[in-house]
Amino acid sequence: APPGHTQDGGQDTSFRWQCVDQPIGKLLFRRFLEGAPEFAAAGALWSEIEAFEQCEDTEREASANRLRSRFLTPGGSEHCGFLSATATTLPAG
Repeated sequence: APPGHTQDGGQDTSFRWQCVDQPIGKLLFRRFLEGAPEFAAAGALWSEIEAFEQCEDTEREASANRLRSRFLTPGGSEHCGFLSATATTLPAG
């Protein structure tokens, strides 16, 4: 594992392990995001991305467009301006 991702005993301390893979860690981190006004949009984006990943193929384009306009477009209702340009660039093709 990369430096800083394990502690003594080899326990994984990466963000992914603590806040995505572990159910209690995920729940607590999501509650933290939703409870802090400055991070509420990030929590909402996370929820919507998970919903997008579960939607039917026929719904994906419309769902992606809603995500883009709500979270990734300046002036969107919950614009996540903290995301890098790389994170918000559409894939080619």
